[in-house]
Amino acid sequence: MKPSSDHKLLAGVFFRLLPYQMLLIVITAINGIVDSLYASNGMGSAELGEKAMSAIGLYSPLNHFLYAASIMLVSGSQLLYGRYLGKEPEKIRGVFSVDLVFSACLSVLTSLILVLAAATNLTRVLVSDPAEHDLLKQYIFGQSVGIPALVLGQQLFAFLSLENRTKRTMIASLSCFLSNVAMNYVFVVLLDMKTLGLGLGSSAGLWVFFGVQAHWFLSGKSELKFSFRACRRKEAFNIVKLGYSGAISRFVEMFRCIIVNILVLKYVGSVGLSAFAASNSFLAIIWSLPFGMVAVARMLFSIYIGEEDRRSLADTMRVVFRYGVPLMCIVSALLVALAEPLTQLFYQNSADRVYELTVMGFRLLPLCMPLAVISLNFACYAQAARKKLLSILLPVTDGFAGVVLCSLFLIPAMAPTMNGLYLANILNGFICFALIFVYAWIERKRVPKDMEGLLAIPDDFGADDDQRLDITVREMPEVLDVSRRVIAFCRERGIDPTRSNYVGLALEELATNVVSHGFVKDNKKHHSADIRVVHMEDGILLRIRDDCVPFNPSDRAQMLTPDDPVKNIGIRLVFKIAKEVRYQNLLGLNVLTVRI
Repeated sequence: MKPSSDHKLLAGVFFRLLPYQMLLIVITAINGIVDSLYASNGMGSAELGEKAMSAIGLYSPLNHFLYAASIMLVSGSQLLYGRYLGKEPEKIRGVFSVDLVFSACLSVLTSLILVLAAATNLTRVLVSDPAEHDLLKQYIFGQSVGIPALVLGQQLFAFLSLENRTKRTMIASLSCFLSNVAMNYVFVVLLDMKTLGLGLGSSAGLWVFFGVQAHWFLSGKSELKFSFRACRRKEAFNIVKLGYSGAISRFVEMFRCIIVNILVLKYVGSVGLSAFAASNSFLAIIWSLPFGMVAVARMLFSIYIGEEDRRSLADTMRVVFRYGVPLMCIVSALLVALAEPLTQLFYQNSADRVYELTVMGFRLLPLCMPLAVISLNFACYAQAARKKLLSILLPVTDGFAGVVLCSLFLIPAMAPTMNGLYLANILNGFICFALIFVYAWIERKRVPKDMEGLLAIPDDFGADDDQRLDITVREMPEVLDVSRRVIAFCRERGIDPTRSNYVGLALEELATNVVSHGFVKDNKKHHSADIRVVHMEDGILLRIRDDCVPFNPSDRAQMLTPDDPVKNIGIRLVFKIAKEVRYQNLLGLNVLTVRI
């Protein structure tokens, strides 16, 4: 099936939202790389260096757990938000409120457990060297202070994106970065607090990140309002039920990190762990690109599944393949070419073994990223589409089984280098893609030959091609043809001439309003309005989607008076013949849905 008429509009939305969604992942990555730069270069203390980098690497499984918990809550609440948006909007406040309460309780409990584990030396199971263990404990104490801000800040980030408050998310992210750098300098260089200072510096930045975003919701200007009364335990269960599959990959990555750390320490030594931590700390920023794509795709998938829009589902994944994967290939190639300069950010002596191992990390690890874009987005789609088997099997394979199984053979075989672990990550991408292909083959009982086949979209999902009409309008002359095409479509479906003419006239008037008013109210050079007409058993569904400034026709209809019945005849006609008119501003797009 060819892309639908709004394919370019989806691509525009995808890449307009992508930079802001990337910031959500970059926050954690920036904290990690700032800590790594201070640790690896021994800033402020002679005790920092390779052992401090090892401590940061040992903390990484805990970071995976925190990110997994946050993603579970973010994805679950977003999917529930999309489900309620069109059918039960009054429940959205409850979703928002429950998500924040649940996040606060989970993050505070996690902080207390980590502090207790470090204080009682339970963390000794992670490392045997006393010096490294002391550095790890101090780092945990510092990081624990910021865990509530990290988890709550990520929740607010997601809801601000839905409210299209992207400037505030950017300000929060930049403030976090600047605060982290400044506080690391104070705690590490000036006060010589070593890894405790590194952790406290990150925590300070995260509290700034949370505070900037929380101010919007406390100001009373937000659409979403917090309310304890709106909290329902059932919604907490629903959030976990919908979100757990999206977090499985990160949860199992925690165990993967533990197993990989054990293998590396046994066959390569702590120098290998330091090299892996250095390359990973920088690549975490680059991983914000594929994870940002997943965040945007999750919002789009949840909306289109709710609308049963099979074409837009397929088009969203086509955008990932046509633009996302090639972009990731270009970025990966640049990383490979810059392997040595990137290594020198952490280690300057090319004669050191850690330098050589880190260079190879930058040359090999980026090669796994293009295929990871595919597996991550398919896992997100499986979660949104409630494909339970794939939504569990793919994240477990991607986050744990693929890398661990390959590492068990390759790390011992290629020791004392780290190439075994690096290659295991690359092979994991091929394993995941094979799993996606085989699953679609089994699910559809035929070899997938197009995107809908690879997504294994059921045949009875959404309207068939002969029951729908898609039209894209970019300029006024195209509007004049809308009425004719819509009337012809209705007549072919057996709808009586009078009703067909009403539908065509109403849609032409609405499209005219969008082009003549919406297209000229901002500084954008190019606009488009995508029209969808669907013939259903109970009537006709009209949908107009555009990228203009927000405009709700219902507000205009309420302002009209009967004194001038000719004025705004299009809007009058729509509200006269429609069973339902619903306007939404989703992800910066105007979406008007009319049932006739």
